[in-house]
Amino acid sequence: MSRLTGKVALVTGGSRGIGAAVARRLAEDGAHVAITYREAEHSAKSVVADIESYGRTGLAVQADSADATAVVEAVDRTVAELGRLDILVNNAGVFSAGPIETVSLDDLDRAIAVHVRGVFLATQAAVRHMRDGGRIVNIGSSFASRVPDPGVSVYAMTKIAVNGLTRALARELGPRGITVNVVLPGSTDTDMNPADGAYADAQRAHIALGRYGTPDDVAATISHLVGEGGRHISGASFAVDGGSTA
Repeated sequence: MSRLTGKVALVTGGSRGIGAAVARRLAEDGAHVAITYREAEHSAKSVVADIESYGRTGLAVQADSADATAVVEAVDRTVAELGRLDILVNNAGVFSAGPIETVSLDDLDRAIAVHVRGVFLATQAAVRHMRDGGRIVNIGSSFASRVPDPGVSVYAMTKIAVNGLTRALARELGPRGITVNVVLPGSTDTDMNPADGAYADAQRAHIALGRYGTPDDVAATISHLVGEGGRHISGASFAVDGGSTA
């Protein structure tokens, strides 16, 4: 029997990159998995097919994490269609870079909406359904610990907010046995930040191991946190960054 058999997970932004790897890993571990996606319907369907290939139930819900109503409805639909919710992985993210004087109000508002408000609302909706002993994992960033390059003020600011929310919720939800942790990926080979991209060599220079991580590296850490091995870990931050913040 797989260790997450009978559990139901929701992974926001699960159609690609880290989110897709997490969804597949949780299904491999035995969970039924719902994912949200904004636009990549074909990719979302592919992830659902992979989930189902493990003999689990998969569900793709179109929901922009910047849309407060859509975020809550995605949680409620997961419970309605899959019967419960045991694991929430707040993964959806956006990235924009540039000098602070060039940041538009729209870019600022969207980053706050996705990384802060969306995480808060998804968690608020989830804990209304979650049984005692649930698991919440937020995806932050190594930029919440160290910012080696300029031009990422909005991204770093909003990801740091996730750290504070994680610690506060760990304390608040602890009496229910619900753990809340944050994983801080560094440079990870995804379509948003490919290992052969224009800025990859500069990023590798900051990484102690000298190479990009993979989405599966992040998924492996999350797999541990949401399983039995993570039952006494809460309010903690886990760098999966190859030593870039060492």
